[in-house]
Amino acid sequence: MAPKNITEVSEFLLLGLSEEQELQPLVFGLFLCMYLVTVFGNLLIILAVSSDPHLHTPMYFFLSNLSFVDICFTSTTIPKMLWNIQTQSKVITYEGCITQMFFFTLFAGLDDFLLTVMAYDRFVAICHPLHYTVIMNPQICGILVLVSWAISVLHSLLQTLMVLRLSFCGELEIPHYFCELNQMVQLACSDNFLNDMVMYFAAGLLAGGPLSGILYSYSKIVSSIYGISSAQGKLKAFSTCVSHLSVVSLFYCTSLGVYLSSSATQSSHSSEIASVMYTVVTPMLNPFIYSLRNKDIKRVMQAFFRKAALNRPFVFS
Repeated sequence: MAPKNITEVSEFLLLGLSEEQELQPLVFGLFLCMYLVTVFGNLLIILAVSSDPHLHTPMYFFLSNLSFVDICFTSTTIPKMLWNIQTQSKVITYEGCITQMFFFTLFAGLDDFLLTVMAYDRFVAICHPLHYTVIMNPQICGILVLVSWAISVLHSLLQTLMVLRLSFCGELEIPHYFCELNQMVQLACSDNFLNDMVMYFAAGLLAGGPLSGILYSYSKIVSSIYGISSAQGKLKAFSTCVSHLSVVSLFYCTSLGVYLSSSATQSSHSSEIASVMYTVVTPMLNPFIYSLRNKDIKRVMQAFFRKAALNRPFVFS
């Protein structure tokens, strides 16, 4: 079959997690529940941070941005998956696939950069506490978030433009539940060597760089905590990092699992399971990690629900 030029491609087929029809209602219900928990959980974090003046600090400013990005991250993939299951269709248009790939790459990169910025915030708070308010002033915090957005947008735009130059032929089936960059590149029948080089170079630079920054920040944090004389002081300093460290570990372990599973086996099933952990489970768990491990967030949440319960109107029979 002669290659179809990219301009002639009208649609792709998303094969999803399972092709067994009897499992589709279970998959639909499970992912709908996880999506709703993710959206409402992260919205509660944003609401808590914006409504309480005591939480108007750099750490919670970055946390609310992370929650917003997590909502957007899951919203790029799950609604389309649920729609396809509901309509019993696997089709996604070419334009829709490119758009989904762009935003997925964008918000994945933003997650990475925001976690790095949050690690830097913890580094300054613990290693330079006397200069914290000067270093992490509102202007610097805003600039750090804007730079994260700018780099992520430019990277996503570059990867999207690289995919737009490819041609496709044969069966345009994506063995996944969303249009993932690597799957799109491997699906092309034209030469994708340049795409692979750009993709792996960007992954090494934009994932390895932030990870190195996080590791450096925490090496300095551990060194500073070790120098604190009292056990209570050590515990207090470490407790401010537990939530962030848990989220970082979850994010990087699941991200690494996606690429290790896809490179170690030809089967797409293990890669799909790892992707579910990376794209759905991690954003869903982030609000629980921060609300359960953080006294300030827990306090605001309890006050919010208490107020909502008191303001609930009584219904007389």
